[in-house]
Amino acid sequence: MIPRELLATARIPGGSEMRLYRRGADHMILVDRDELMSTRMSGSEEALATMTAERLGSRPRQHWLIGGYGMGFTLRAALRILPGDAQVTVAELVPEIVAWARGPMARLTSDCLDDRRVALRIADVAAVIGERPGAFDAILLDVDNGPDALVRPQNQWLYEPGGLAITKSALRPDGTLAIWSAWPDARFGRALRSAGFAVDEEVVRARSNGKGPRHHIWFATAR
Repeated sequence: MIPRELLATARIPGGSEMRLYRRGADHMILVDRDELMSTRMSGSEEALATMTAERLGSRPRQHWLIGGYGMGFTLRAALRILPGDAQVTVAELVPEIVAWARGPMARLTSDCLDDRRVALRIADVAAVIGERPGAFDAILLDVDNGPDALVRPQNQWLYEPGGLAITKSALRPDGTLAIWSAWPDARFGRALRSAGFAVDEEVVRARSNGKGPRHHIWFATAR
């Protein structure tokens, strides 16, 4: 077996240490002992974008908010679909993630952060959500392993009634909130409905070839 090589570390503000590893051509990011993301598994993160686009259709001048960047799977999938008049704001809390994208993982990034449609914010996605009501056609969140598997405790606000209400107000009419999770959570589905969203939950395989663990995505439409 090819040994795993530690490339870099970073501290999540208010959270744990992240570690970037490389094994052969693959990269993975761990928090504590848990693998947060890996280049071997990108299918469900790509589906977060492609399935959101299917729900929004061909409406003009779409503005998406993606939080966070991670390994860029969701962003690159969005850019492949969205037309030239679209705008994508990416909110990434950990600046080292962007440095890794431009450094050790530059081959994977394919210059997506330099696309003219992309505006990169080194910021907490919760703060970006709260800045401007009615700003986004879609808000895509992949900042935790799920509503009950937080990467940082401060993220709990995103999944509670107050946070969901502010997120809903940040969407344009019939906008979509899409939330990625490694596990199902019936309680969170009920919370979305209580917040006034129409909710559709999809189960998506982790790998692009349709294999791997089953991940969950909630698509919540602002009514």
